[in-house]
Amino acid sequence: MENQDGKNSYSTASLTLGILSILVPLIGFILGVVGVVTSKKARMTSGTKDGLATSGMICSIIGIVIQLFAIINLISYFSISVG
Repeated sequence: MENQDGKNSYSTASLTLGILSILVPLIGFILGVVGVVTSKKARMTSGTKDGLATSGMICSIIGIVIQLFAIINLISYFSISVG
């Protein structure tokens, strides 16, 4: 699937999901995983190295790591305050 400017629409979606995974709390983990999947699909369909797909992959991975830290912090906060 290519846009009018010749870019893969999966690449654009992966970059958008990657950025949202960094910015949106708690749901960002799911968005990051979907961003990684769409980035992989964009790389498979384009056949060439696509900068948008690569940056979408990087943003998605960073978003997943940030969200994992946030989830771990929430779990540890509530386990300390309840116990």
